[in-house]
Order: sequence, then C-alpha cells, then structure tokens
Amino acid sequence: MPSPVEDRPGLLIRDTFRYSPAVLIIPPPLVQCLRCFDGLQTQLDLRATLVKATGELQVGDLEEQFIDVLAKSGFLEDETFLRLKEERQREFAEAPVRAPSHMGSAYPEEKAELRETMNAWMGGDSTAPSSDGLIGIAAPHVSPSGGYESYRAAFQLLGPRYKDRTFVILGTSHYGAPERFGLTRKPYVTPWGESRVNLELVEELVQKAPDAIAMEDYCHAVEHSIEFQVLFLQSIYGPDIRIVPILVGSYAHSIYGGGKPEDNENVNRFLGTLGEIAAREGDRLLWVLGIDMAHMGRRYGDDFVALANENEMLAVGGRDRQRMERMTAGDASGFWDLVQENQDDLKWCGSSPVYTFMKALPNARGSVERYEQWNIDPQSVVSFAGMSFRM
Repeated sequence: MPSPVEDRPGLLIRDTFRYSPAVLIIPPPLVQCLRCFDGLQTQLDLRATLVKATGELQVGDLEEQFIDVLAKSGFLEDETFLRLKEERQREFAEAPVRAPSHMGSAYPEEKAELRETMNAWMGGDSTAPSSDGLIGIAAPHVSPSGGYESYRAAFQLLGPRYKDRTFVILGTSHYGAPERFGLTRKPYVTPWGESRVNLELVEELVQKAPDAIAMEDYCHAVEHSIEFQVLFLQSIYGPDIRIVPILVGSYAHSIYGGGKPEDNENVNRFLGTLGEIAAREGDRLLWVLGIDMAHMGRRYGDDFVALANENEMLAVGGRDRQRMERMTAGDASGFWDLVQENQDDLKWCGSSPVYTFMKALPNARGSVERYEQWNIDPQSVVSFAGMSFRM
C-alpha cells in the first residue's frame, strides 16, 4: 500500500501472513522494478529497468542491494521465504492455543488498560436493550478504535441469558483459499484469558464436510476477524466462553464466474452440515458474524479519494443498504445477486460469512442497529454495521 510515513514516500510492503516480520518502503523510482520479480524476467531485465528509473548506467551495486534486501526480508520465493513459512506454520501447528495476534496494536495488552478501553468502547455498564429471540449478531472486524460504535450496537444486545451458549463465530478469511472453511481446535486467547472450543461441533463439521475444510488453518494465526469478536464476548461473559471459530474463505468463483456458492459440491456439503447443526442445536447456539462491508478509495485500488458519507460514498451507502435489506429479509439469493453485480465492485469482504449464515439459518430475520463509514486513511473508506438477527 502507499507509504503512510510522510517523510518516506513510496510503496510499503509487508507480509500479511507474518511469515516475515519485515516491513519495507520501496522508494518511488524503484517501485516499477518490482515488476521484474515475476518469475519470467531475468536479472538483465531488472538492470535495464534500474538504468531507466535512475538515469544512471552503473547500477550494479544498487541491483545487488535491491535483490539482497528483498531476499533477506523473505519477500522473494526462495529458500529464505520457504524456511520462514515452514517455521511459522510449524509453530502454529504445535501451539496448544491460538495466541493473540493484534494485542498491543489494535487493543491494549494490560488488563487494567484494556478494561478502561473496553468501557469506553462499550459505553460503560449500560443495561442491554430487550433482545428476546436473539439468535445472532453481526459486528465489524475493523479496528475497534474506528468501529467501536457499531461493535457496541451489536454486543450491547448480549445480556446474561446468553452466557452459556456456544458462540459460532463466522469470520472473514482475508487470506484463506476460496471456497474453503478454516477451522481450528485451538482455544483463542486474549488478555482476558483462554476461551474454550466446542470440539464436538468442530469434529462434526470435519467428519461430514472434510473436503471443504482447512483444518488447523494457519490463517487463524494472523486473522483478526474472529479475534476481535472473542475479545468483546470475553469482556461481557468472562474468559471461558465456548466458541466454534470458522474462517469463511471468499466465494470468489461464484462472484467472478456466476452461479451460487453452493454449486460447489464441497461448499454445499459444509453449508448443509452447518444448517443441520443450527436446526438441531437451536437456542444452545448464538451466531456472531465478524464482517466489514465496502472497501473504497485509493488504498483499495479505486481511482478516487474516498471520504466517509461524501461524494461517491453516498452512492456506496445506498448500495450497502440495499444489501442489508436483503440480509434483514432473509433473502440469501437476492443478497448474492447484489454481490455479483459488477463482480462485487464494492469489495464487501464480509459477503461470504453473511451468505453462509443466511443459508444455515434461512428463517433468520434481521435489524440494522447502526451503519457507519470510516476513513481508514485520508483517501480510503471502510463501511460496516452492527446488526441483530432473530427467528
């Protein structure tokens, strides 16, 4: 993405999988040189590009330095990268718990500071509104500092009566394989403590829809869409909540190729199994969707500067509401038709968890508690909402 460091312009690159801890800022003249690292061009092509970019004929030292920095940082597909990848995946596989990945950045590490922060985000010890018949909520997974009012709108609905339920958390998998569901048996840990996983339900999904599942999916190690939901749930009910953490990969083949997600045999089997569990378990479950909606502006590849609730974002807000109307009406097919328009040019990263929920609980009807747009940077906007669902 564009460098956020004012006195260091260029392209910031980092490894979202966190195989590499490095963060690099490539100066503007050298950005075009990254195209040479495509597996097809040679070092001579890189040298020619550097000569053109710098206007200098003697670029040998710069060439070697450029390659060396990328290689040592783990940004080239070579032995260094493969070693980093293997080490990180092995660490996650062998770990007894899913350690917090956003602690200290998205939320405080120390309990006292976290409690103070959560009280501010949740508005203190307010009494939960009436929530009879509640079967699920949708909350953002954007940084809570930017989306806390929508988090609050959703999580304030959870009164004491829901404490002993299993929370089935459907989170967006930003990095997982399309048409796959990432599961883990590892309990999520936050500064509040260690959660519990409903292993019986996890094993049922694995048994009945194995080809749809990435078991012990490494994406859990770096993904925030479930972590933030666990953080808020634990702040309400204490650390030992019981969860089923499911990362839902993009239904990309359906978005770009047409048809419905369940046309994929494996996806259909998983959705069917999830629906059987929902029908059988009933009010022993409470569903939590960790979803964001539109991603617009320069950060996300658009050719305009996006400003929350202004200009182009007014039309985006109208289209967001059209999709939410289909969600609240329980119209899964109508919702997906809107997602497929223009191959989801709104870039709703939460569309797959939403559709999964709607197919598993076709009788659910919803309400929009709060809708927001937030400038994640001066040129880009993310939209999200707090929603509730009842039967």
